[in-house]
Amino acid sequence: MFCIMAAFAVLVARLFYLQIIERQEYNRLSENNCIRLQSIDPPRGMIFDRYGKLLVENRPSFDLSIILKDAKPLDQTLYRVSDFLESTPQELITKVKRKNGFQSYKPIPLHQDIGRDVLAMIEVNKFDLPGIEVNVRPLRHYIQRGVSAHIIGYLSEIDPKELKSGAYTDARPGDFIGKFGAEKTFDGFLRGKRGGRQVEVNATGQVVRVLNTVEAQPGNNIYLTIDQQLQEKAETLLGGLAGAVVAIKPSTGEVLVLTSSPSFDQNAFASGLSLKQWRTLQFNPFRPMENKAIQGEYAPASTYKIITAIAGLEEGVIDTSTTFYCPGFYEYGDRVFRCWKKGGHGTVDVFRALAESCDVFFYQVGQKLGVDRLAWHAKASGLGAATGIDLDHEAHGLIPTAAWKKQRTGVPWQRGETLSVAIGQGYNLVTPLQMAVLAAAVANDGVAYKPLILKSIESADGKIVFRNEKQVLRKLPTSRRTMDIVKRGLWEVVHSERGTARIARVHGINISGKTGTAQVIGRRKGDTSRKIERAPHQEAHAWFVAYAPSEDSKIAVSVVVENGEHGSSAAAPIAREIIKTYLQREKPRILTEDANATDRLISLNSKPNPDKLEKTNNKSQIPNNKQYPMTKNTNSKQRFGIDLSNH
Repeated sequence: MFCIMAAFAVLVARLFYLQIIERQEYNRLSENNCIRLQSIDPPRGMIFDRYGKLLVENRPSFDLSIILKDAKPLDQTLYRVSDFLESTPQELITKVKRKNGFQSYKPIPLHQDIGRDVLAMIEVNKFDLPGIEVNVRPLRHYIQRGVSAHIIGYLSEIDPKELKSGAYTDARPGDFIGKFGAEKTFDGFLRGKRGGRQVEVNATGQVVRVLNTVEAQPGNNIYLTIDQQLQEKAETLLGGLAGAVVAIKPSTGEVLVLTSSPSFDQNAFASGLSLKQWRTLQFNPFRPMENKAIQGEYAPASTYKIITAIAGLEEGVIDTSTTFYCPGFYEYGDRVFRCWKKGGHGTVDVFRALAESCDVFFYQVGQKLGVDRLAWHAKASGLGAATGIDLDHEAHGLIPTAAWKKQRTGVPWQRGETLSVAIGQGYNLVTPLQMAVLAAAVANDGVAYKPLILKSIESADGKIVFRNEKQVLRKLPTSRRTMDIVKRGLWEVVHSERGTARIARVHGINISGKTGTAQVIGRRKGDTSRKIERAPHQEAHAWFVAYAPSEDSKIAVSVVVENGEHGSSAAAPIAREIIKTYLQREKPRILTEDANATDRLISLNSKPNPDKLEKTNNKSQIPNNKQYPMTKNTNSKQRFGIDLSNH
């Protein structure tokens, strides 16, 4: 009995405390129905360039929302709030109806980033706007509009499919996530961890006091490999033309420049893009939303002659003493294949053929090699396959084989088609990034590194979370002798008196490179005229790939200008300025005139004696019993893990 009475006494005491002593407080809470949980968005990590220059930060955004439980009468509230916004009452009502099924006490977004003036008007009239609340959240701010847009990327609201995917475990409807570029690739590091707070609100939904808070954890900061100053220079040089510029460090694979033109303003996505704005971008004929550096697929034109030269030398089809006569054309079967130089180049060896880009020389090399041997060397050098850069939707390009054409079109390969392929035309397709990696590999005597865009990741308090390391992508299957010959030819492209890229010379810097002019449309059968009238969008694309300094390369560059007509006049000057700007800032000592600089090259001031060139054939890497896929039934699993059957 005593225990039962004691228990009832405790119960009565507790009821007395709640109903009498604390009556007033709990009565107020009951009437206002008012303890709620509010989410706190985490500040997204900032993005810097390789030197610590801030590229992307966060700024406060004032977002207007409505809570249906508190907004009564609803229509009247929406009509009142529309007076302060650019939206009509009907647009606001439509937004609310789209959220049918939302919990009545959960805020429904009406307008993001309302600005300080609208905020002031909402606050002054808040007692006439029941259920309307303004929340502050960090909004992505891209400091230089449009600069580096394709490599940095942008944010956009998460869609239902992404929510259900399970890839964004902490995300909720209305959250913004990385949708493109580095913002998407490294979203998991940048996003941070959501916080929350427990608040007390009154009958109209206004916050009376904060009861408890769990702070949000900011995301990590990332440092990209890009040089923002050089990136700006590249975009200025392109001047709004359609095209791309890629620059990488040959010794590490770090991407210094990755520019695609024209660009777009990422801030428009961060604050919410209208349908009209999206359609303007989507239907722009110059394709600003395409990252041309990694997604643009172009015929490589004469830049492909690097591959043809390597293949010819490695297969023993040509050597340094091989010459062909160029009268300005080459007859094969019933067709005449013309050289770009009307009067021809005369007697040409491999050095002069590269320097002056003689088509006739490479027609004959291609004819002797055949398409499959050419394709093997192209693929072994990285063309026709993604480089593995940490950006979405990288294109693979295309390196044709006889089996590929038969499977794709049902028509056998014609030997005459090999001549076009040998000079980078025909079915050949590459990306500017692939050509930059190839140029860097040639500069490195055949070693290609994976292109990197991430340098390091740091926590908000400055601790290193991750530091990227260089990764060998492949070793080009070429001997040192072959590399020396090709490198000599590429040096002459810029420095010989007849080189096609004489315009790219810079005093005090040895630059090696290769120009290219990729035809967009072909010549009609029977048309023998020298000049074809074309619309601007049908003009040839201009190419130039280069590396510098030739003897100890610090930068490799690939430039393509759509419809630029000539690589020598449209693309080479851009590469020259990129190289000059970078080396002047990074390596001033390189610009000091050095009388012995050219001595470090392979007899750059005179033709090399083939007997004195190093004869290291790397036979362990390049077996003599080469096999090339001639039909789709041939075993195409070749050396270096290159599977031609997928192409």
